[in-house]
Amino acid sequence: MIFAVWVPLLMPLLAVPTARRLAESLPPRAAAWLLTGCAAALAACTAAALGLLAAAGALRLPPVAALGHLSRSPAGDPAVTLPAAPVAGALLLCCAVAVARRALRHRAELRAARRAADAHALAGDLCVLPDAAPDAYALPGRPDRVVVTAGMLRALPPAEREALFAHERAHLAGRHHLFLLTGALAAVCHPLLRGLRSPLAYALERWADESAAVRVGDRRLTARAIGRAALAARPDATTRPRPGTAPAATAGPVPRRVAALLTPDRPAGPAPGRAAPYARRLIAPTLLACVAFSAAAAVDAAADLHQTVETAQGEASHG
Repeated sequence: MIFAVWVPLLMPLLAVPTARRLAESLPPRAAAWLLTGCAAALAACTAAALGLLAAAGALRLPPVAALGHLSRSPAGDPAVTLPAAPVAGALLLCCAVAVARRALRHRAELRAARRAADAHALAGDLCVLPDAAPDAYALPGRPDRVVVTAGMLRALPPAEREALFAHERAHLAGRHHLFLLTGALAAVCHPLLRGLRSPLAYALERWADESAAVRVGDRRLTARAIGRAALAARPDATTRPRPGTAPAATAGPVPRRVAALLTPDRPAGPAPGRAAPYARRLIAPTLLACVAFSAAAAVDAAADLHQTVETAQGEASHG
């Protein structure tokens, strides 16, 4: 166990850059699912590894060993297990507290934004705030709403407004806030997983861009709407509460998104022409192997610890 348990903690060193590279060569929707799934899996493996390290060290303590009816200490080098256990336990506790705080903050931000939206008249799923600062975002809830300020409506002509609304509705239909929340929660479990948040946000915006282009039937119009909205938006000027995981058309690298809409046949990433399929064939198995190896190592460490405990309990019962 003492070797396998470290694999999930170190695997993000290879898995994160591999996932980022693979996401660049995938369609936006597939990239979003890949990055979110990878982040969730690696975060779960990290938490499992920390828990196993803490448990292995705790079982070496006489009171815990007596409580578990163990005749001897679990296998493993005590010079490594004993110092690592309290550190792992503290890190696991910090992760749990950070995840709980982030989830509660997300809930509070949504409630505050919905209270602000409820104070104004609705037109279907559209809520117009009287703010002069241009802004627009997707507000999930029951029902879902597209929140837009009067300043943003003045900044866009009618056709571009419809493209902007289609973009925000695509965020709501795809439940993109849950993707962003999953990425944020995973990032507090392992600092290296923060490297997946930026490409995930970009993939979600590109997903909504493509959905909006299909909805309005004009890629150039959609590109103009996104570009004009981004130029007009001043997020620091608005005083309205806005959830951190609320997707917005003005987020991310807008010039890159506009270029992708205007040149849909261009590869998504830097790998040009025929190199992209070959690169994908090499990178995808590598990423799958990273995640599978991390999960297998966590399972192996857990099975090894369980077997050791059962053996020690059996010796105690026959002693």
